[in-house]
Amino acid sequence: MSLAPSPVERLNRARADLRMGLPVVLLAGETGALVIAAEALTPQRLADLRALPGSRPVLALTAHRAQTLKARAYDGDLARIALPPDAGTDWLRALADPADDLTHPMKGPLATLREGPADLHRAALVLVKSAQLLPAALVGETAEARALAADLGLTTLTLSEAMIPETRLTPVIAARVPMRLAGAGRLHVFRPQDGGTEHYAVEVGRPDRQKPVLARLHSACFTGDVLGSLKCDCGPQLHAALAAMQEAGAGVLLYLNQEGRGIGLANKMRAYSLQDQGFDTVEANHRLGFEDDERDFRLGAELLRRMGFGRVRLLTNNPAKLAMLEKGGITVTERVPLTVGLTTENAGYLATKAAKSGHLL
Repeated sequence: MSLAPSPVERLNRARADLRMGLPVVLLAGETGALVIAAEALTPQRLADLRALPGSRPVLALTAHRAQTLKARAYDGDLARIALPPDAGTDWLRALADPADDLTHPMKGPLATLREGPADLHRAALVLVKSAQLLPAALVGETAEARALAADLGLTTLTLSEAMIPETRLTPVIAARVPMRLAGAGRLHVFRPQDGGTEHYAVEVGRPDRQKPVLARLHSACFTGDVLGSLKCDCGPQLHAALAAMQEAGAGVLLYLNQEGRGIGLANKMRAYSLQDQGFDTVEANHRLGFEDDERDFRLGAELLRRMGFGRVRLLTNNPAKLAMLEKGGITVTERVPLTVGLTTENAGYLATKAAKSGHLL
């Protein structure tokens, strides 16, 4: 029936549920599990999860976070931490959130599981990451998962549905916007078909679709673009790209809502707090449990295709953007360097981007 939610729509519903602290159900064949984001877990829901027949909840953490905690990641990309009988929500949050790692370093010894499949736990981590929560999930496997989903009205996903890489975008509206830096242009708004975060395209002038267009993939940066933060070069890069497009007579700037290299503003501020403790950008992301960069640049390729562009001259210092666009079917005819915004405050940040993330600065 068309009125029922599609798998992609259920996926977006699951993300919203996790952010509110509600459990979602993951199914793998005849087995299933209830999944709750560790940072949103309440004592009552922890107790209820433990009370389920046959449920022995474990905490799933990424290998990066497990390494910080000196826990063995027997599953390679993740670790399944066994919960002590007296473990409460404070203990779980201490494992999930590195804010107090330096002041309270002793959280173990931690017992990690090595037997049995970890597919449900892996999917749980993908889900909480996509909800822009800390990558730590309480997973309670139970034979009652299907029945509980029906009785309690919980959102249910299969493993394949939880791993859907959604990049399909639908145009919503476009309107003229005169800009101080770029002159005449149009702002296009695109919405993912799962109802998730919208992304934008700023079309400067009237670009010829038959020629390579000067383009920029710019990830949203509230601190740099709006507040003028000196900790990064995002604001100056945004402004320089728009100015370059005006000088060229045309261009397209894709503004992708992937704050903090895809981890969201809250987690980005957590990373900033860790940087204040002496860790660089990459180290801070790893302590939180994230990869160096969680962004999905396939969104940029999808936007360009929807707007009729097949070839670009890309304003970037990041080779990963070139590779991802080419993989997405967009030909990059030239990389145009965009080296601006160096400050005393962001010199270390830029050095880390060059040394650890391969940026060409």
